[in-house]
Amino acid sequence: LRMTPSSSPIHRRPFAVRFAAMPAIAPLLLWMAAPLALTLYFSLIPYNLLRPDAIGHFKFTIINYQFFLTDAAFWTSLVNTAMLVGAVLFISVGIGIAVAVLFSRPFRGLGAARLLVIAPFFVMPTVAALIWKNLLMHPVNGLFSHAAAAAGMQPVDWFSSAPLFAIVIIVAWQWSAFAGLILLTAMQSLDEEQRDAAQMDGASGLNFFIYIVLPHLARPIAAVVLIETIFLLAVFAEIFVTTNGGPGLETTNLAFLIYKQALLDYDVGGASAGGVIAVVIANIAAFFLMKIVGKTLAEEPDAN
Repeated sequence: LRMTPSSSPIHRRPFAVRFAAMPAIAPLLLWMAAPLALTLYFSLIPYNLLRPDAIGHFKFTIINYQFFLTDAAFWTSLVNTAMLVGAVLFISVGIGIAVAVLFSRPFRGLGAARLLVIAPFFVMPTVAALIWKNLLMHPVNGLFSHAAAAAGMQPVDWFSSAPLFAIVIIVAWQWSAFAGLILLTAMQSLDEEQRDAAQMDGASGLNFFIYIVLPHLARPIAAVVLIETIFLLAVFAEIFVTTNGGPGLETTNLAFLIYKQALLDYDVGGASAGGVIAVVIANIAAFFLMKIVGKTLAEEPDAN
């Protein structure tokens, strides 16, 4: 007997039962809605910490939005954000797939290898940025500089010559561990009978990867892309510790531009407008990603 939505026990619950859950839900909604409401309010007033007296003589205005959207720094930061998110997703998902495939079969030292692979994800972003900045990418004392000098090459000043690429490497180093952990877990559920059948049919390793492994990892890959995108849109600590948004605006993403507007330029109104715009952009991205993930999850495997 198939239960229709109207006959489901959830839909037949009285209003009083749902109302009883409000004491638990209301604080959560307040905790989420109050900061957003204040941000929206500040974005509509000329609130500058250098002119606190001006806040008493204001009218609601959209001038903060006009200034933020017409500022060249906004469009530069938007491009930098898109490049950072896209590059990190490409690298982390690619490495995650490689980790899932390589570590899916047992070998000596597998447990230690898995631990080393997922360890970067548990390093705080600030610590990771300091490690890469001072121990690996330092133009004089860094490990990469010593390796380049030993090979007879000119050491590279990463944060001056390729600052955004350096940020991408640092962030991808951390999120590749997350992607590897999720995809490796999903790879463990691959049916051994499929492996055996592919070997009996004489399928090459490449064909096995394309026609069996990738379809099997499609759903976890979609979930990894969704989760990483949400967090990568707000990357801040790595930029703050290493380049401080520079040189110029080369590593300034949207999150760092909002920080700069609020705490360096003391323009709380403009920064609040930027925050609202960032929320809108994040929700648009999340909407389309959720549609993609939902479509992927809705696809049922072939019963045959």
